Amino acid sequence: MDKIYAPWRYKYIRNLKKEECIFCKALTTDDDRKSFVLSRGEHSLVIMNIYPYNNGHIMIAPEKHTGDLQELREETTSELWHYLKRWELVIRKAMNAQGFNIGMNIGGIAGAGIENHLHIHLVPRWSGDTNFMPVIGETKVVPMSLEEAYDLLRETYGREFND
Repeated sequence: MDKIYAPWRYKYIRNLKKEECIFCKALTTDDDRKSFVLSRGEHSLVIMNIYPYNNGHIMIAPEKHTGDLQELREETTSELWHYLKRWELVIRKAMNAQGFNIGMNIGGIAGAGIENHLHIHLVPRWSGDTNFMPVIGETKVVPMSLEEAYDLLRETYGREFND
């Protein structure tokens, strides 16, 4: 069996039971690039998934630390949808995405990795991005670094939206 060396994955494995909420931590940081925060709204933030399924995999989360949709105010849900639409356009333009998977996993039983802080996943897709590697080799190749993807997305966002 061939192996692909991916030492950055160890950080994820080692921190699976980490108590600190990544979204709450990102909300308090001053260094957006270091924490991969792409944009901030009045009630939410957009952050890159640092263990992406594909390049450009982002998450949109409310400021409110809750795992219950019913606890979100209307202006928060409206803003989440607003950023979902904006970032879908940005990723489509920046990365020539041909499609997207968009979703939320609410509760651990539904697959939520972070149960207590809702977030929407926006995952770009391309023809052929599911190939023999994940199926036969049980390995996913993500060819662009997080820093490269971050810079590309921020630059494209700045060209598309001046806020």
